[in-house]
Amino acid sequence: MGMILVTGATGYIGGRLVPQLLEAGHRVRCVARSPQRLRDLPWAGQVEVVAGDVGDPGAMRRALDGADVAYYLVHSMAGGPAFAERDRRAAETFAGAAAQAGVGRIVYLGGLTHASGELSAHMRSRAEVGEIFLRAPAPAVVLRAATVIGSGSASFEMLRYLTERLPVMTTPRWVRTRTQPIAIRDMLRYLTAWAEVPGEVNRAFDIGGPEVLSYEEMMQGYAAVAQLPARVIVPVPVLSPSLSSHWVGLVTPVPASIARPLVESLRHEAVCAEHDVARFVPDPPGGLIGFRESVRLALRKIKDADVATHWSSASTPGAPSDPLPTDPGWAGGSLYSDERELTVAAPAQQVWRVIEGIGGANGWYSLPVAWRARGLIDRLMGGVGLRRGRRDPRRLRVGDPLDFWRVEEIEPGRLLRLRAEMRLPGLAWLELSVSPDGSDRSDPAQDRPPRPAAPDDSGRAGSPAGAPARSVYRQRALFHPHGLLGHAYWWGIAPFHNLIFGRMPRNIARAARQWR
Repeated sequence: MGMILVTGATGYIGGRLVPQLLEAGHRVRCVARSPQRLRDLPWAGQVEVVAGDVGDPGAMRRALDGADVAYYLVHSMAGGPAFAERDRRAAETFAGAAAQAGVGRIVYLGGLTHASGELSAHMRSRAEVGEIFLRAPAPAVVLRAATVIGSGSASFEMLRYLTERLPVMTTPRWVRTRTQPIAIRDMLRYLTAWAEVPGEVNRAFDIGGPEVLSYEEMMQGYAAVAQLPARVIVPVPVLSPSLSSHWVGLVTPVPASIARPLVESLRHEAVCAEHDVARFVPDPPGGLIGFRESVRLALRKIKDADVATHWSSASTPGAPSDPLPTDPGWAGGSLYSDERELTVAAPAQQVWRVIEGIGGANGWYSLPVAWRARGLIDRLMGGVGLRRGRRDPRRLRVGDPLDFWRVEEIEPGRLLRLRAEMRLPGLAWLELSVSPDGSDRSDPAQDRPPRPAAPDDSGRAGSPAGAPARSVYRQRALFHPHGLLGHAYWWGIAPFHNLIFGRMPRNIARAARQWR
């Protein structure tokens, strides 16, 4: 297999394309302005990484040297009035360097539109970049797509948050505009295939899923898959793209600077005018993935029983629809957390004994009346309450019921993760972990720079040389809300978190010191 160059490997599409190319047996070289952003990806050690900017001719000549196929997966979503000029110059630089390097094919992912009126600045720029590559000396394949359905896609995240957070909404007229969404799996299948399609091809192809839907139909379809009530949507004519983007920025965590080009592009229909790509990349035997199935795949990570609690920091995604560490912080759906940390004047093994013995007759090392009240409320709502207790008073194993929790993961001596089975408007986890000195960087809670030693449970900071063994106890409560009710639930109980979760570290530390 030849060498494949991928630009934009830290982006949504590029970060998912690279492992597909590797799986197909290709050698891959990634070019990135900040190579350190790739280091936490599971495939980072399998690729060659080159530092460089697509607008730097020298850097691109070096990056493209020896490459047979080059993927151009960068474009500006925002960046002021000069972004179109920057995109134009970068594309011309890349095309020139590719020709000098003798690259056999450039593959560019652009936007899908056949509007006769004036396009948004964002869509005009993407169309212009595609034309630059088609006119360049090196053959180019330009794939034009509309909304990409997958966790982390900006357009999908906007759809997700609007639908989940607004059971009733007044919306701009663009919710009635027709579009042809495509599943991220189908998108990657097309992109990967063009690394091997024989012959010289120099043209654009429309790519999309099997359905043409309005944005309103997509929101209702998302609600159905997410098991939310049908949304009440009332289009109004007075919301301009600028106002709409600020409205999206207010309602969702998607930044307004990203929402605006997305909203502006929704004013025009994005429907495939042809399906010629199938002559070179035939449809799969089961056909292209439909919209609702693509949404189900995008939501799979948070529905599976063995979910890693914070999916946007998961290090090994199981499928293209799953999140990646390089996805923006607002991607992957809302995840609320309550995090606590305490240095304990006891060795880690003693703290672990307390952690593994939690629940049942041993209690939760918190305000007992609060836990009993929560169990009673759960029973009244038809849940299991606290009546299940524990299987064994000292030992736990994966799958064990534990009051109204279930053991989802256990790493003996280090980590216990519990998944809530109480009646909730969402999904909840409680994670308890301990490390001897706080330096255990494999802890899933530790995706941040090291911090100074936390005060221990006696109020002192750190432990001097020769002092008795100490350990660091960490605790995370996480909640993924389901619809508007889920958000209301979290903020409704937030004032009581100190009563419930705040006491646990101190009481667990006290129990660990007293362990015999």
